[in-house]
Amino acid sequence: MESELEFLEEEVHQLVRLYQNACIENTKLRQQIAETNARNEKLTEKIHIASSRLEILLKHLPDDE
Repeated sequence: MESELEFLEEEVHQLVRLYQNACIENTKLRQQIAETNARNEKLTEKIHIASSRLEILLKHLPDDE
C-alpha cells in the first residue's frame, strides 16, 4: 500500500511538472504570436504605402496614345 501511494505521489508530481511546463510554453507561444502579429501589421502597412506610391506614379506616367 505504501509503495502504491509513493507511486501515485510521483505520478501527481510528474503531472504537475508537465502542466507547469505546458503553461510556460504556452506563454512563450502567445508572446511569439503577438510579436508575429505586430510584424505582420507593420509589413501590411508598408505594402499599403508602397501600393499608394505606385498608384501615384502610374497616374503621372504619360499616356502612350
